[in-house]
Amino acid sequence: MNLDSMHHIAIIASNYEVSKNFYVNILGLEVIRENYREERDSYKLDLKLGHSEIELFSMPKAPKRPSYPEACGLRHLAFHIDNIEDAIAELNANGIPTEPIRIDEYTGRKFTFFSDPDGLPLELHE
Repeated sequence: MNLDSMHHIAIIASNYEVSKNFYVNILGLEVIRENYREERDSYKLDLKLGHSEIELFSMPKAPKRPSYPEACGLRHLAFHIDNIEDAIAELNANGIPTEPIRIDEYTGRKFTFFSDPDGLPLELHE
């Protein structure tokens, strides 16, 4: 097997319009395509993230995340950022709280956490 990159990450949203606004207008991801799947009563929004994609799905009555953030499975998504202070200021200006900046004990890099509208833990990593 020769894996060479991440193609996409899929996220299920409880409120499609709120999450779409968050990922497109606040985080600034570019819309590749948006489709309504009538048979599932669900939207699928493909967003560009560098050379990868985020698939944002609406799913009626999806169960909540079992715990924050230590449920088995995906722990969080981390986004690389050039200037963490500027990114934090922008998030905070949009009413999105962030944790205090931490320093990775192994790499010396700055990082912080915040959440999407459904409480999915997201990280900014400088």
